[in-house]
Order: sequence, then structure tokens, then C-alpha cells
Amino acid sequence: MAGTSLLALIDDIATILDDVAVMTKVAAKKTAGVLGDDLALNAEQVSGVRAERELPVVWAVAVGSVRNKLILVPAALAISAFAPWAVIPLLMIGGAYLCFEGVEKLAHKLFHGKAEAAEHAELIEALADPAVDLVAFEKDKIKGAIRTDFVLSAEIIVIALGTVAEKSLGTQFAVLAGIAAIMTVGVYGLVAAIVKLDDVGLHLQSTSKSAAVRAFGRGLLGFAPWLMKALTVVGTAAMFLVGGGILAHGLPVVHHAIEAAAAASGPAGFIVPTLLNGLFGVVAGAIVLGAVAVFAKAAAAFKTKTA
Repeated sequence: MAGTSLLALIDDIATILDDVAVMTKVAAKKTAGVLGDDLALNAEQVSGVRAERELPVVWAVAVGSVRNKLILVPAALAISAFAPWAVIPLLMIGGAYLCFEGVEKLAHKLFHGKAEAAEHAELIEALADPAVDLVAFEKDKIKGAIRTDFVLSAEIIVIALGTVAEKSLGTQFAVLAGIAAIMTVGVYGLVAAIVKLDDVGLHLQSTSKSAAVRAFGRGLLGFAPWLMKALTVVGTAAMFLVGGGILAHGLPVVHHAIEAAAAASGPAGFIVPTLLNGLFGVVAGAIVLGAVAVFAKAAAAFKTKTA
């Protein structure tokens, strides 16, 4: 009898673990779209510091990311336990924010690209100046990266929570904790590798006696900036695909229209929902950006009037 009970308990535990594994995999797929943007933004945030300080800065930001998730995971569980009705609205807000951020990035690139390049050149020049307080500069970089991580981590946790909203609290905790750990280790492990890629290339090019290895080092040096650009493009596209998908799924009229378009597209039906979700994400982001711009202009005018 005791043996039978033990086997039943082991079977229940295995079932729960299998359920957690499946839901974690589903949540990971849904949140992976944010990963490219997370990688690009964090790699960009820690760029500009001295080469020997890059890994310590990445570590400091990773520690800050862990603290962020220690706040966000319990907060998400509390929302699920006491205000489950808020999960869908939070998902919609997160989706709208992703689309807004994507359109803002595109607008900034289109209209402020030259100014951004000038700012980067000024940054490089400033870092070469011995009078610049590099400690303060490094602290600012870390604080900025941790703030960015908080926003992106919140998006990831909310999206993951949406996939397990109907599950038990224990399963929700296991999935959210697993996603938080996987994303933190994955993102900052890759960020560390990305920011040191050019240093590895330079080392191979300058120290190796093998012509093939030196050529490989030169290839890494040339590849590093292209990788950063590719991550930025992929991350921006992921914002529209993930954000647009969340918004479309939350709006039945749009969701059914996309399903109908996919059904009418024949063999190309498998890609149509993805493309339409991305297009809807661009439109939604443009609307939010316009609303934010109007609100900011009205607020500035009101402030000037009352001053």
C-alpha cells in the first residue's frame, strides 16, 4: 500500500514536471521574440566602456537583472493570484509598448541617424580625454542598462504569465522562474560573448603566427559590427511580430480577419499570419507613437501656459 502510494506520488510529480517543462517551452517560444531586442539593447548599452571593463560591466548589469526579476516574478504571481483579470490588459499594454518602441526606433533611425552618428563620434572622443570621469561614465552605463533590462524583463514575464495564466500557482512560479533564469543566463552570456568578439579577433590577428588564424581574426573584427546591426534589425522586427501578435490575438475582429486571410492564401497560408501580425504591429506602434507625440506637445503647451 505504501509502495503504491509512493509510486502514485512519483507519477504525480513526474506529471507536474512534464507540465512545467511543456509550458516553459511554450513560454520560451513566445518570449524569444523579445530576446533579439534584449541582446541588441544590452550589448549597445555596455559598448563604449574600456575593453578591460566590459565583462565587469556586463556582470554588474546581469546582477541588476537578477534583482529586477526577483521583483517582477513575485509581482506577476501576485497579479495572477489576486487580480487575474489584469493579465490580458497587461499583455495588451506590453504588446502596444513593443510596437511603439519598434516604430520609435525606426523613426529615430530615419530622422535622427546623422545626429546619432555625431553623438557616437563625440562619445569616442570624450572617452579618449583623460579628464573624463570614466568611473561615473561606467556607473551611468550600468544604471541605464539595468533600467532597460527592467522594461524588457517586465515584457518577458508578462508574456510568459499569459501562457500559464490558467495553470496552478506552483506551475506558474516554476515556469516564470525558469524563464527568468534562462533569459538572464542566455542574454548576458551572449552579451558578454558579443562585446568581446572584436577583442578576440584583434588578439588573433595580432598575436597568431598562422596566416589562417590571423585571417580568421580579421574576419571576426569585420563581423562584430555587422552582428550588432543584424541583432538590431532582428530585434526590431521581433518587436512588431510579437507585439502585433499579442494585440491581434487580444482583438477578436483582427484575429479572425488574419485567420480568414491565412485560410484564403492557400500554400502561403503558413506565413500570412506572421506577416499580418507584423504589419498590424507597425500600424499599432505608429498610432501609439502619434498619440504620445500629441500628448507630449499638449503637456508642454500647458506647462508653458501655466508657468
